[in-house]
Amino acid sequence: MTITLYTWNTPNGRKISVALEEMGLPYTVKTVNISKGEQHAPDFLRISPNNRIPAIVDTEAPDGRPISIFESGAILLYLGEKTGKFLPASLRERVPVTEWLMWQMGGFGPMLGQVHHFRMVEAPADQAYGLKRYSDETRRLYGVLDRRLNEVEFVAGDLSVADFAVLGWAWRHERHQVSLDEFPNVKRWYETLFARPGVQRGFAVKMDDAA
Repeated sequence: MTITLYTWNTPNGRKISVALEEMGLPYTVKTVNISKGEQHAPDFLRISPNNRIPAIVDTEAPDGRPISIFESGAILLYLGEKTGKFLPASLRERVPVTEWLMWQMGGFGPMLGQVHHFRMVEAPADQAYGLKRYSDETRRLYGVLDRRLNEVEFVAGDLSVADFAVLGWAWRHERHQVSLDEFPNVKRWYETLFARPGVQRGFAVKMDDAA
């Protein structure tokens, strides 16, 4: 049996496909077209009560019973626990992984997503304040990441699920109107990750309804 990944072609969805590929777990993709409101379907809500992608169903959970998991950060932690990969066993070594995963979930995602939103607002008067506010915060967060990556190779030291989480959103840096040339440590990290075959496969897997 395989893990079923309910997803769409978004940064949060790509986090999980990258993790699954890097961990060598078999999975199938079930697309949830969020532009058509499929995330509100009752069957999906039973898996993801917050009507957001991604979510997974694992029919071979560690206790032998099926389990469903929503929220990308929770999924990454579960997969790391399940496989023993990209999630340290010791509490001390796990702390930075958890810190940077929470940093991504709380900031380097929600704030960047607001840039996506306000860039699409057509009326200049409605767009100006929000776009500046969230663009400034986005650049600040890229700066935080750049300083961190000046000290370590990967965000938590060793390669971990935190990198997969952050990479999902850094993948959209052009949409954030951010040039990685301005953040050389982020650029080095980004290129290092995208040179990995597992990451390449995770971004290549089909996650939409396009022919």
